[in-house]
Amino acid sequence: MTGDYKVISINPGSTSTKVAVFRNADNILSVNVKHDAERLNEFKEIRDQLPFRMETIQAELDKSGVGLSDIDAYAAISGGLASCDGGVYEIGPGQNELLLQHARECFSVKHPNTLGAQIAVELQKKYGGRVFIVNPPDIDELDEVERVTGFRDFFRQSKGHPLNQKENCIRYAQSKGKKYEDMNLIVCHLGGGVTVGAHRGGRLFCVNDAVNGDGPMAPTRAGWLPAIDLVKLCFSGKYTERELYDRITKNGGLAEHLGTSDGYEIEMMVRRGEKYATLVYDAFIYQIAKAVGGCAAALRGGVDAIILTGGMARDEYLVEKLSSYVSWIAPISVQAGEFEMEALAAGAIRVMDGQEEGKTYTGQPVFESFDYLKN
Repeated sequence: MTGDYKVISINPGSTSTKVAVFRNADNILSVNVKHDAERLNEFKEIRDQLPFRMETIQAELDKSGVGLSDIDAYAAISGGLASCDGGVYEIGPGQNELLLQHARECFSVKHPNTLGAQIAVELQKKYGGRVFIVNPPDIDELDEVERVTGFRDFFRQSKGHPLNQKENCIRYAQSKGKKYEDMNLIVCHLGGGVTVGAHRGGRLFCVNDAVNGDGPMAPTRAGWLPAIDLVKLCFSGKYTERELYDRITKNGGLAEHLGTSDGYEIEMMVRRGEKYATLVYDAFIYQIAKAVGGCAAALRGGVDAIILTGGMARDEYLVEKLSSYVSWIAPISVQAGEFEMEALAAGAIRVMDGQEEGKTYTGQPVFESFDYLKN
């Protein structure tokens, strides 16, 4: 790094917005700005929340005591886009304006993180600086062979925590004096959602789609399910479509089996010797190990390291058990916790410092179908 940069990272959630201020790699402010849920429910469209959220965020920044007049950049997570390549996208006059438009429209999905770019632009109007979107959730770098399923009706998609996955790869590569693009890495993101991804040549080319129910079970997600049994459940008359959807994506996995999705509570159940809790938790770890094995096969065995990240990577039992399955593949690196706010700031700094070239957002999905291959 050759410059001296002050960057604000922005990560909107359902009822809060995470805001952090960095001086280069040093975090000088970190707040989770809470927004009144009842007020948010009054807004018809997600973009209508912007003035209300800005008022709350601005109040928090004003009382922080951290000066903002010398801000160099805003780095936001911003979804709702067409699928795109990984990287850093700068929004400015005549530059990736379509990205901002798609975020406002919730082009691909309705989610509060679509407000990220919009909040950044509003702050830019007041304080100046540049606006960057770093490794958005809509990144899709899958190999074609990874997309194919047993049905012609749909294809596998990439929904795999790309921001945190890639940041952990970059950090590991730097610790070894290498570049992310020159390493083959497997990353296990172990949080409320679980994604296991293979990285080759700087691309997340193989990863489970945790949003749509693919991959290992997670604290609140069911993961892989026997298809025929699921079809029977869908037509049993016991559940509405919404109820089953929530069971798969919000209430399944460890929460369904054990009545909690809290990793610490589950760890204590195991430590107390509760047999069913231990079985379920061991199965959870076993499924992650199988996903790692699949990624190793996708990399043809040439794996430089397996990185364990996310909040659950702090659990020594999980790390030891998972390592017993997969340490023969490659060295294990535990990088517990999530680095999303740091990743946002670091991405903006890489571009401003000339270490990385900014990307152009086309608005054209990187993949739509295999029709071009058919005669």
